[in-house]
Amino acid sequence: MTDIKSSELILNPDGSVYHLNLKPEHIAHDIIFVGDQNRVEKITQFFDHIEFSTQKREFKTQTGTYKGKRLTVMSTGIGPDNIDIVMNELDALVNIDLVTRQPKTELTSLNIIRIGTSGSLQADIPVDSIVMSEYGLGLDNMLRSYIIDSITDSAIEDAFISHTNWDMRKGKPYVVKGSEKLMALIGSDSINKGFTGTAGGFYGPQGRVLRLAIQDTDLNAKMDSFNYKGTRMTNLEMETGAIYGLGKLLGHETLSMNAIIANRANGTFSADPYKAVDELIVYVLNKLIS
Repeated sequence: MTDIKSSELILNPDGSVYHLNLKPEHIAHDIIFVGDQNRVEKITQFFDHIEFSTQKREFKTQTGTYKGKRLTVMSTGIGPDNIDIVMNELDALVNIDLVTRQPKTELTSLNIIRIGTSGSLQADIPVDSIVMSEYGLGLDNMLRSYIIDSITDSAIEDAFISHTNWDMRKGKPYVVKGSEKLMALIGSDSINKGFTGTAGGFYGPQGRVLRLAIQDTDLNAKMDSFNYKGTRMTNLEMETGAIYGLGKLLGHETLSMNAIIANRANGTFSADPYKAVDELIVYVLNKLIS
């Protein structure tokens, strides 16, 4: 088997992976993603103790135990491009021998749960509620750099493209389902199941207009009204589709949990978004130990 070249799998002088600054022993089997580096300690403040902490650029990682369960919390930064770095380097930590630079014969599947904020596209999903993403809809085109036809739901993709009259010059949207295993573990009757859109940017890609005209001024309205056999668009953010896609390709279980802090259908914003996020954090932590 050919070794993975040092230009492809880049390691730091201490043997850690390049961007995350991590070695295999630094991470747990169960990993929580957050976007904001300042949110890492919002989660680890609940830990019994922290055994490891590091940061490089926007990628901050802390590993410790919560009520006896070993967990890692990691900030990914914003957007699908950062998710490409984080998912590939995490996979390298568990599924590539960093000394021989060869993939391992026995592969490890990580449990990865994103805790993030999001805006609802539906009037009946109010601020301060929780959306568990059943599907991720990638509008960003990053995942198309990989071979993905075996993991995507082409029927929902085609229905979305037709309903929105999608301009294919922006690339073909992709749809990937989240982990059924983690949905069963984390879900409850009080949580909305979601069809979560992942945009490649915050302003134009999500329909916001400041000084620049956007390609489709009606896209948000068309997404609001999309419904495929009862599956409708619930919320829009910038990571879920990429996490689901790379997770499926690499063999990891992934799930996105969203605290709804804005409702774009009725123009409302949470009076206390920090409280909404804190409640989601505690909910997920307790589900992980149940």
